Amino acid sequence: MVETQLLTGADLEVDHVWAVAVEGAPVELSESAREGMRAARDVVERAAASPERTYGVNTGFGRLVTQTIPAELVDELQVRLLRSHACGVGDPYPDEIVRAALVLRANGLATGVSGTRVEVAELLLECLRRGVLPRVPSRGSVGASGDLAPLAHLALPLIGEGEASFDGELLPGSEALARAGIEPLQLRAKEGLSLINGTQFMAAFGALGVVRAKRLALGADIACALSVEALEGSRKAFSAGVHGVRPLRGQSAAAENVLRLLEGSAIMESHRWCDRVQDAYSLRCAPQVHGAGRDLLRYVEETVSVELNAGTDNPLVLVDEGEIVSAGNFHGQPLAFALDAMTMAVCELASISERRTERLVNPSLSDGLPAFLAVDGGLNSGFMIPQYVAASLVSENKSLAHPASVDSIPTSAGQEDHVSMGNAAGLKAWQVLANAERVVAIELLAGAQAVEFLAPLSAGHGTEAARRFVRSLSARVVEDRPLSADIEAVASAIRDGSLAGAVTTEVGALQ
Repeated sequence: MVETQLLTGADLEVDHVWAVAVEGAPVELSESAREGMRAARDVVERAAASPERTYGVNTGFGRLVTQTIPAELVDELQVRLLRSHACGVGDPYPDEIVRAALVLRANGLATGVSGTRVEVAELLLECLRRGVLPRVPSRGSVGASGDLAPLAHLALPLIGEGEASFDGELLPGSEALARAGIEPLQLRAKEGLSLINGTQFMAAFGALGVVRAKRLALGADIACALSVEALEGSRKAFSAGVHGVRPLRGQSAAAENVLRLLEGSAIMESHRWCDRVQDAYSLRCAPQVHGAGRDLLRYVEETVSVELNAGTDNPLVLVDEGEIVSAGNFHGQPLAFALDAMTMAVCELASISERRTERLVNPSLSDGLPAFLAVDGGLNSGFMIPQYVAASLVSENKSLAHPASVDSIPTSAGQEDHVSMGNAAGLKAWQVLANAERVVAIELLAGAQAVEFLAPLSAGHGTEAARRFVRSLSARVVEDRPLSADIEAVASAIRDGSLAGAVTTEVGALQ
C-alpha cells in the first residue's frame, strides 16, 4: 500500500511530490497545519473588519493597489481576481505537473502564512483524491508574482468555474465538481489572492524534474558502463585514485558507479594487457561530465526542497507579529536559476551519451564492431538512424538550454518591473528531460546490441543486468524494424526508475 503523505507545511520532499503526483499516493492535511492556518485566518478576519487598507484584502491588485474596495465587495473581489487572471494560453500542462501543483499549493497554504480557511486547502486535496484535474494552459506566467495565470486556472474549478477533467473527460468546472460529489467553494477575504500568489508550477517542474534528472544520471552511468564494455575501453580512468586527487563529489560517485557495474567482466579481462593507451573523452572523461551534472543537480534539489515548504504568498500573514506584510517571496528567481541549471546538467548527460552512441555505430571508431551494429549490413541498416535521432534531440536541447532566467519584461504598468521567467525555464527543462531520456535510451539499446557481438565473453555483473533488462523491453535487432517503441520503452524505464532498480538488484545500491 502506498504511504499517505501528511502535509505539515514544513517537511514535504521531492520524493513525496513524485509519490502523490505520479504514483497516486494519498495525501492529507495534518492537524498542526490546520491549527496554524486557523491562527493566520484570525489575523485576516481582523484586517477585513478594519477600516485600514490591507493589500489583497480591501484593495485592488498590482498597480491598482491604490483603489479601496468597499467591505460589501471584499468577497466578490476575490472571485473577480481569479477570473481576470485566468487568461493563460497554449497547450495544457502535463497532468502530473497539475497534480503536483495542487499538492504544492495546499502545502503552501499549510505553512500558515497565507491566511486562508482550512477548507481551501482541503478542497485542493479533495480534487486530488477524487480525480478532478483542472485544465491549466501552460503559457502565460512570467514567474513573479508567482505563477499568476496558471494558478488562477488551477483555482477556478474550486469555485465551480473554469474547466477540469474528470474520468478522462474535459468538463466545465461546475460539472466536474458535481460528478465528483464536491461542493464548490465560496471565497472569502484574501483567499483568491492566496490561491494565485505562489511559485507552485515552477516548483512542480523542479520537484518532479529533480527525480527524473537523478534517475537519468544513474541511467547515463549504466549506459556508459555498457559502452565501455562494448568498445573494450579501460577501467583505469574510473579508479578511486584518479578521482581522489580531484575530490568532487559527483565525479567520484559517477566513477565509482561505473567501476561497480564493470565488476566481474570477462570482456574487461580479455583486453587487460592491450596496447591502447587512452580512450576517447566520451569514455575516459565520463565521470567528470556526469559528475559535474550531478553536482549541479544537488544545488537544484537543495533550492527546490526549500521552496516546497516556503511561504510564497503576498501579502504574508505573520501571526506572531499580528501583521499582514507585503513582500516578494513570490518572485521565482531562485527557481528560475535552478530550472535552467537542471536543463544544463541534463543537456550534457545527453550530449556525451550521443557521442558514445556514435562510437558504437561508427566502424572507424568502434575497433571491430560491425558498421552500425547491423547483422547483414547493407541489407540491414541496424542502428544507423537511431544515432541520427539522438543527434537531433541533442541539437534541440542545445537550443532549449539558453537560460530563460536572465530575461525580464516589466508588467503591471511598471509596478512589477523585474520578473523571473521561471515558468519558461520549467517548460524547457521538462522537454530537455524527455529528450535526454530518449538519447540515453538509444545508447542503452546500442550498447546491448554491441556487447552481444563480443560473445561468448560476458559483461560485468551490472552491465549484464542492464543488457538483460534492455532485452526484456527490446529484442535484439537481427532484421531491421521500427525502433520508436523500443526507444520510448527504455526511456520510460529510465524515468520510472525500473532500469536502475533492475541493475541495483544485481550489484547493490549505486550513488
